[in-house]
Amino acid sequence: MNDQSFPAHPPQHSLRVGIIGGGIAGSTVALQLAELGIQVELFEAGTSLVNGPPICHLHAGGNLYREISDEQCVTLLKQSIDTVKVFPHTVNIRPTVIAVPQHDSSDPTALLPRLNKLQTLYQQLVNDDPSLCVLGQPKHYYKLYERDDMARLAQQATPDAPQQLDDWMIPLAKQLDLDRFKFPFVLVQEFGWSVFRLAATAQLALSHLPSCTVHTQSKVTHLQQADDLGWSIEYQTHSMPEADHVTHTTHVDYLINACGFQTGTIDDLAQLSRPRLVEFKAAYVTHWAACQGVWPEVIFHGERGTPDGMAQLTPYPEGYFQLHGMTEDITLFKKGLVASTNNSAQPQLQGSFIQKIKQGWPNDEATLRSQRAINHMARFVPHYASATVGGKPLFGAQQIPGDDASLRAADISFAGQRYARTEIVKASSALSAAHSIVDKLVEEGLFQYHGTQQSDALSLPVTRSISSQDVEEKAIALAEERHYPVALAKPLSYPLAS
Repeated sequence: MNDQSFPAHPPQHSLRVGIIGGGIAGSTVALQLAELGIQVELFEAGTSLVNGPPICHLHAGGNLYREISDEQCVTLLKQSIDTVKVFPHTVNIRPTVIAVPQHDSSDPTALLPRLNKLQTLYQQLVNDDPSLCVLGQPKHYYKLYERDDMARLAQQATPDAPQQLDDWMIPLAKQLDLDRFKFPFVLVQEFGWSVFRLAATAQLALSHLPSCTVHTQSKVTHLQQADDLGWSIEYQTHSMPEADHVTHTTHVDYLINACGFQTGTIDDLAQLSRPRLVEFKAAYVTHWAACQGVWPEVIFHGERGTPDGMAQLTPYPEGYFQLHGMTEDITLFKKGLVASTNNSAQPQLQGSFIQKIKQGWPNDEATLRSQRAINHMARFVPHYASATVGGKPLFGAQQIPGDDASLRAADISFAGQRYARTEIVKASSALSAAHSIVDKLVEEGLFQYHGTQQSDALSLPVTRSISSQDVEEKAIALAEERHYPVALAKPLSYPLAS
């Protein structure tokens, strides 16, 4: 750890908040509350924080999802801007390119009204507060490329380090069969996001916040609401699989359920029902040794759940790419989407999915699906056929509140007395959930700001003060600990010249 100074801690409050689940949502809420001086107890069943479903980018506008509403896209844009401000060292500054194959039924120009609305909104936000200019200049938020533009770029030399928007398109122009696509292509500033650097930031920042106690390898087994409306939490700890469980009990004034796909299990313990879906999904780590140039993320649109489902190419350093193929043979799974019932708020995944989550994948299945992902990508990038399996899959189960499987912008719900659920679908919604919880604590008279604290209370100064070097070193250690290539933890960032 480098020597560095940290902002002064705010006065500690007597309010005690329990957070069950140390994923992206639970860790972000813990950071926000602890930075305000609220006493936090964070319970995580695993060995480390932020170790859940794969994330690969900020949804700064939600342009990957043609089916969601403009309102959801606006929400995702605002949430992403807030996220970049608070977690600056977790972002890979590179654009995303959206391409529509000829066989797809949609028209790429259908995205233009939404893109214009988002660009106008981003410009307005930056005009009102220049500190919000974190996605590059608003005039560069998106750019269109016609067939002639791509043919022209294909004749240019591939730059080692992209410096302008056109530079990002040159590798695509050289590698894609342009006859197979509709035009225009859309380049949009939806940046990459490193789950390993996010985990590193959360763990480092919480270690500098004395008001937060982190309980790893701790499973909550019983909940009881007390007469004072607070909650009694019973939990078991263990240091290794074969060790005896030790049972502990603690009391908190407010309870936050941040258990991700297992949120329903805590709802059941709290006797607070809630309809929801859970979906198991996976992404695949591949290595493309013959890759030339620095690639943007590329989305090849397609109809979800069909053999022509969307293909997604997410770049990392050293020739590593994360792949999604939205077919049931690649990223999606037959019977991988399940719903809660009247008897339980927890949707029940099949045993094979739970086994993957708890014990890992059988090697043959991991290799088979990774190779299918490579083959799916090679339909659009022919030379990608030479790529190889680069590591074990990134995978997990994702909750979706309610019964709309297409929902992407969600963050929080409240139930009963002094009980909240984080219900994020996209990781960039976690900070919004944290802000909503603070607002609720103020509304219920459980928390008050000290003096001038409110003006900068939500900016997470301790979290933002962690150095990029410390974040990267910790992220690399986490990748090694979790048996992934360390390239996935390293930054791939090329800010544009203004």
